[in-house]
Amino acid sequence: MARAQGARAQMALAFETTYGTPPAGGFTKMPFASTTLGAEQPLLNSELLGYGRDPLAPIKDAVTADGDVVVPLDAEAFGFWLKAAFGAPTTTGTGPWTHEFRSGAWTLPSLSIETGMPEVPRYAMYSGCVLDQITWQMQRSGLLTATARLVAQGETVGTTTSAGTPAALELKRFGHFNGSITRNGTALGNVVSADITYANNLDRIETIRSDGRIDGADPSIAALTGSIEVRFADSTLVTQAINGDPCELEFAYVLPSGESFTFTVHAVYLPRPRIEISGPQGVQATFDWQAARDSVVGRMCTATLVNDVETY
Repeated sequence: MARAQGARAQMALAFETTYGTPPAGGFTKMPFASTTLGAEQPLLNSELLGYGRDPLAPIKDAVTADGDVVVPLDAEAFGFWLKAAFGAPTTTGTGPWTHEFRSGAWTLPSLSIETGMPEVPRYAMYSGCVLDQITWQMQRSGLLTATARLVAQGETVGTTTSAGTPAALELKRFGHFNGSITRNGTALGNVVSADITYANNLDRIETIRSDGRIDGADPSIAALTGSIEVRFADSTLVTQAINGDPCELEFAYVLPSGESFTFTVHAVYLPRPRIEISGPQGVQATFDWQAARDSVVGRMCTATLVNDVETY
């Protein structure tokens, strides 16, 4: 008897034309490291009295479908997650193509995601997936991954795939070695690590339905936050924090073959940090920054992906 193994797990993704309705085709095979995407339906204990000490049968509550997907930051597949986070990009060029994703879209596309365990077999289709949050970390070493948090409408489980034969992408993965950080166009030195989190802050539309599912997930006020941990070498960032002025931070990755991913935060505000001397080692400071809409650019952030994919 075959048993489920994560090493054989598969994932395919496609954007929906109608929310909650998986498309008939157009799925793409996606690389991923792990996922908690799933549906659950808790049971409610009976509160009724008069039938003795033994409880009556529980009843089913509403269905909740959501979870995280850990994916690599790569030159091609990551564009699907950026489209889910920001909406369709503006694409220019004739190959390689430059895809520019901008924050502030009023509507977000929904996705259908199928996870498969062929040895069981079990294929779970999650429809009406909307990206709530995406986060990743920059550091000196280790594997570079991002975590996408999704809110789905529901789950449909079958013994055969509904995604057909998904299209395959070439995996061109970025690494921490390919990363750099600039402040107002100048390289920012002495950075130990950095965290970036973009959240759409979805509002679940929990209307009364016979199937217990939600009617949708609408984006509310977005949030872009993070932290920068630096070796304390000068007062540039502290002075900015005290003055309350914004700066532009750019987090970039470039491969030797030419593919690149650049995430530009146009107006970053820094809090005044506590500078602690905890021992004989180097002194470090952590800035928990927040981003806001830049009045000149007209948006909070821009994600630019340069690759060989013509359209997303």
